[in-house]
Amino acid sequence: MNEVSIGSWITLGHFSIAEIMADAGFDWLCIDMEHSVIDYYEAEQLIATIEAKGCTPYVRVGANEPQFIKRVLDAGAKGIIIPMVNSGKDARKAVNAVKYPPVGRRGVGLARAQGYGFDFEDYSKTVNSETKVIAQIEHVDAINNLEEILLVDGIDGTIIGPYDLSGSLGKPGKYDDLDVKDVLSNYEKISKKVGVTMGYHVIKPDYSLVLEKINTGYEFIAFSLDTIFLGTTCREQVRMIKENAKGFRDKN
Repeated sequence: MNEVSIGSWITLGHFSIAEIMADAGFDWLCIDMEHSVIDYYEAEQLIATIEAKGCTPYVRVGANEPQFIKRVLDAGAKGIIIPMVNSGKDARKAVNAVKYPPVGRRGVGLARAQGYGFDFEDYSKTVNSETKVIAQIEHVDAINNLEEILLVDGIDGTIIGPYDLSGSLGKPGKYDDLDVKDVLSNYEKISKKVGVTMGYHVIKPDYSLVLEKINTGYEFIAFSLDTIFLGTTCREQVRMIKENAKGFRDKN
């Protein structure tokens, strides 16, 4: 990853959400299977929808476990975001789960990704090099072990989970706190030194915050999520109506 790519997060398991967001121009969309009720069948439908729109489908799995990872890869995911990667050992476990032998230990299935068995030969030639492995950095332990994580062969990049990272310091959501800023500065310094793609999940749907991250050197940026985009627009526009409409009676 050498160019900036902008994606977003999907937590609502309906194909229309994926179509609407893919048509918005995102480079990739990540289906969240850690903090949503999206199941594997819904994930496969979302992956197919995202692909059909010419967008790259990622999945954030529920845990760094091979049985979770291989199922979404077999469904057609082109990238995996692994939560709570806190050590080099965690990073190696993730790479092993994503990559076929001899690089890793991924088991072979004949599902959608492999053309239901008819395209396995072509798929197997490119999947190890083309499937992206993104380690989520969301604990102070990961910052302390960051260099060993980044040096694991097969880790394509990392992405900061800001809520959990700040929470691991006992300061959830307090991004302006000096301790939180300090660990983020260490993340940036070490990542640039090693030369591995930096990522960040910008939660607030404000493009200027994305520009700040790009100017700081971040290349893999998740821009908000489906529910926040929807809820923010609804709330802002309803508030404007109530504040500006003559004779409006607020039922609340």
